[in-house]
Amino acid sequence: MAERESIKTITQNRQARHDYFVEESYEAGIELFGTEVKSLRQGTVNLKDSWCDFVNGELFIKGMHVSPYEKGNIFNRDPVRPRRLLMHKREILKLFGQVKQQGYTLIPLSLYFKGSRVKVQVGLCKGKKLYDKREDMAKRDAMRDARRELKERMKA
Repeated sequence: MAERESIKTITQNRQARHDYFVEESYEAGIELFGTEVKSLRQGTVNLKDSWCDFVNGELFIKGMHVSPYEKGNIFNRDPVRPRRLLMHKREILKLFGQVKQQGYTLIPLSLYFKGSRVKVQVGLCKGKKLYDKREDMAKRDAMRDARRELKERMKA
């Protein structure tokens, strides 16, 4: 029997969905130290300005801020150090080929616990233009107004 692993979301990068079209998403492990995991359990992480980069055939997440663990003293690491993402070599090579195309980038979308392991959802993204962002905001506002009106009709 396969055990069902619990998934607990630590944080999401909402800004990424506003600034980029997410074409595909991938799950990757992340290489962390003990005090960083304890800090993640407290939810003290920020993905807002983070991105993924290739260095010597390996995938790294850069710009992710993990606040130092209060009780970690000398064991705390640099809060914004590059952290290696763990994926199969074939997936990394495929992503590297796709990122070489004009306009594509890898952005971390969310960070979560899957069982006891920390996972990162990485999105293959293409940047949005200003008019795309305005169009999305207009759609969201229209949906919000429709929900409000439906709720008011249900009350009456």
